Amino acid sequence: MKISEDAEKLINILSDNGCKAYAVGGCVRDYLLGKPEKDIDITTSAKPETVEEILKQNNIKVIETGLQHGTVTAVLNGENYEITTFRKDGEYKDNRRPESVSFVDDVKEDLSRRDFTINAMAYNHKEGIVDLFGGKKDIDNKVIRAVGNADLRFKEDALRIMRALRFSATLCFDIEESTKKAIFDNMYLLDNIAKERIFTELKKLLAGDNALQVLDAYKEVIGVVIPELKPAFDCVQNNPWHIYNVYDHIIHAVDAAPKDEIIRLTMLLHDIGKPSVKTTDEKGIDHFKFHAPVGADIAKKVLKRFKVSNEVYDKVTTLIRYHQGVENVDDIRVKRWLAKIGADYTKALFKVRISDLYAHNPAKIGYELKKLNEFLIELDEIVAAGEAFKISDLAVNGNDLIALGYKGKEIGEKLNEILMLVVDARLNNTKEDIVDYLNRK
Repeated sequence: MKISEDAEKLINILSDNGCKAYAVGGCVRDYLLGKPEKDIDITTSAKPETVEEILKQNNIKVIETGLQHGTVTAVLNGENYEITTFRKDGEYKDNRRPESVSFVDDVKEDLSRRDFTINAMAYNHKEGIVDLFGGKKDIDNKVIRAVGNADLRFKEDALRIMRALRFSATLCFDIEESTKKAIFDNMYLLDNIAKERIFTELKKLLAGDNALQVLDAYKEVIGVVIPELKPAFDCVQNNPWHIYNVYDHIIHAVDAAPKDEIIRLTMLLHDIGKPSVKTTDEKGIDHFKFHAPVGADIAKKVLKRFKVSNEVYDKVTTLIRYHQGVENVDDIRVKRWLAKIGADYTKALFKVRISDLYAHNPAKIGYELKKLNEFLIELDEIVAAGEAFKISDLAVNGNDLIALGYKGKEIGEKLNEILMLVVDARLNNTKEDIVDYLNRK
C-alpha cells in the first residue's frame, strides 16, 4: 500500500521514537477499493502529550484538536493529519459519544471499537495492512458488516445506522444480515442523534449509485429520519401517468436525477405533499392537485429540522413549489421562467422535471422529455447571448425613470412592466425604444 510521503514521514517519526503508528480507517479502505487517497488519519500507541513532544522536536506544527479523546493534528506542508492514541471507549449513554475514553497499547483494541470491518484496518510500511476483522474479505465480497456485535455497535452510536446505509449506497455493497437486522432493531435510536449529522449522511447516501436500492430496502429507516415521507409508502397513484406508488415514484426519481445535492434532495421531497391532497374521481382515477405548494411547505419543516443552509433551503423549496408549473411543456416560455426565478433555478427546475418524468409511465414521457431537453439548450443560448431577463439587464434604470417623472414604488412597477415586454419580445431593449414607450404611456 502506498500513502502520501508526509503521512509516511509522520508514521516513521513516531516509529523511530519507539511508538507504534499506522494509517487507519477510510484511507486503507479506499486503497483496497482502488480509490484515490483523501484524508489520512493516523493512530498510535503514543499518548497525546508524547505525540506533541515528538512532533515539536521534529519541527512539525501541532494543533491540539481533541486532547480529551487522544487527538492532536499535525500540519505538514499545508496538510492536516489527525493523530489519535489507541483507545478504548467507555460507556455510551446518549447513543452517540462515549462518556469517557481510556488509552490502550494494543491496536487490536482500538480497531475493535470501530463501526464496520471495512473501516477497521490499519497500515504501516513495516507490517503492511493489519486486518483483524476480515475487512479485506468483506471488501472483496462487497459487504458492509459491523465489527463484533452489530446490535452493540448501533446502540453505542446510532449514527452508524446512517453510515451503513451511506456506505451501501455509495459503494454498492450489501449490508450483511445480522448488521441489517440490528439496523431495523435500533433505527428509532436515530431520534437521539443531531439532525444535522443525519443530514450529512443522507446527502452522501442520495448521491450514491446504489441510492435507489437502499432507499427501497431501508424505507422504514428513512421514515424515522423523515417521518413526513411515511404516508407516501403505501399511497397508490391510480393514474395513466404513473406506474409506481408515491414513495416508489420518489425514489425512482432520485435515481434518475443527476448526482447533484440540490436536485437529488429535491427529488426525495418533491412529492411529499401528494398523500395529503389525494382525491379520486368517479372513474377511479387519482388526482393530486396543488401537491407542489403543499409539498414545499412540508419540505420547509423537514429542511429546518435538518438545519440546512439558507441556500439549500431556498433552492429546494423553490424547486418543489414550482415543479408542477412545468408539467405542460407547450405552455413553457423559457425567458419567462428566467425572469421569474433566474437562470440557475430555471435550469435546475427543468432537470427536476426531467428526473420526475423518468419515474412516470415510460409510454407517456417521450414528447415532454424532448421538449425539456430543448429548453435546456435554449436557456444556455439565451444566457450566452446576454439577452435580457433581469431588471439589471434593461437598457434603462431607476434614475432614468426618475428623470421621466416616476416616483416611489411606481419606479419598480414600471421596470417590471418593461422587463416583461422585453422578455416577450414586444419591446426592444434599447434606451431609445423604452423611453419612447414610456413617453407614449
